[in-house]
Amino acid sequence: MESHEVLKNAFERTSPKAISSEIGISLSLVYKWAQAQTGEGSGSRNPLDRVLEITNLTQDIRIIEWLCQQCEGYFVRNPSSSCEKGYEVLPATNEIVVQFSSLLSRISQAALDNSISPDEAEEIRKSWDRLKCFGEGFVRCCEEGDFELMDEDLKTAKK
Repeated sequence: MESHEVLKNAFERTSPKAISSEIGISLSLVYKWAQAQTGEGSGSRNPLDRVLEITNLTQDIRIIEWLCQQCEGYFVRNPSSSCEKGYEVLPATNEIVVQFSSLLSRISQAALDNSISPDEAEEIRKSWDRLKCFGEGFVRCCEEGDFELMDEDLKTAKK
């Protein structure tokens, strides 16, 4: 989804007029943020594009992390695709279960004394982030059709 589309959808929940009034800019500029930039002058570089450009120029992901924290969230970078044809779905599925089990084990051990120290919380966070990252990689492989060969093999075996 393009940034102007994100803003256009967001403006369905809050009026552009309220936004322009609250942040002290013209209503027409707010409307332009929700339009695609074209050579004919419609659309305008919107705040989302600008934050992305600042992040890319500084190469500092803390900008995005800060935004996520302000929205009561947490940023986890998606892994780059490492899908290879022939990658097997069952071992990958098993790895997700193993990592989830590891996370639950860390939580259980940390909670044995009925409290969780800052160091234990940090270890739990790291384990959770690894699990989310691996899960995202698994889903990406699925979306890229990485498991097609396995599906074909299963169909052939059933004949």
